[in-house]
Amino acid sequence: MSGERVRTLADVYACADQAYVEALAEMADLRVKGWWEDYAGKIGAAALDLAELEHHACALRNFGVAHLPGLLQTEEYARAVFGTAIPEHLPAQLRLGLSFRMRRRDVLDRDDPPQCTFLVHELALRLDFGGPAVMRLQLNRLLEASERPGIEVRAIPIAAGGFAMVGASSIEYADGPVPQLDTVVYDTATGAHFLDAPAVLDKYRTVLRRMERIALSRSATRDFVSNIVKQL
Repeated sequence: MSGERVRTLADVYACADQAYVEALAEMADLRVKGWWEDYAGKIGAAALDLAELEHHACALRNFGVAHLPGLLQTEEYARAVFGTAIPEHLPAQLRLGLSFRMRRRDVLDRDDPPQCTFLVHELALRLDFGGPAVMRLQLNRLLEASERPGIEVRAIPIAAGGFAMVGASSIEYADGPVPQLDTVVYDTATGAHFLDAPAVLDKYRTVLRRMERIALSRSATRDFVSNIVKQL
């Protein structure tokens, strides 16, 4: 469907939200073959959808309790995380999964990267995947990323106490060009779930705002992570 067709249908159905209509029209006209299509049929559909979502997002907010953000993971750390999977990955599957995760990171290096906020719980900073050397490399990678324009990394210390969605493995909130096109990716042990109902989006916006209120500042986070690195 073309963008012009979208505009025609919007007129027929008397859609008065012009910003929403134009965002949909632009999406209809945007026919870009993404790098993730090279992995079609080789990796799960949810992973492909996540990469495409990150590519088109205007901004990303990510929260994780047990794992550090996929977009900021080193290959060594990702390998250790994949190594805990049940059933275990076959060598070819492991190589494919690592390749895909490393390619996802490219979204941060393009000319117009999405504005990113990573809320990282202290458990994820301390949970050992791969041993001290791997964790030291990974946490230093996190510190380097936190210095980049457009990337905000903020830690939530255990001392901050409980909060909503504490049982979530990870949450990624992708801002679309208009709020109606926002999407939440809620990761669980059984897979990723993509949510876009207005009431659900509003709930997760509230959850993330509350997490941001209890998270350390950017500078305090760098000090916090640096101290953990020294303990390794």
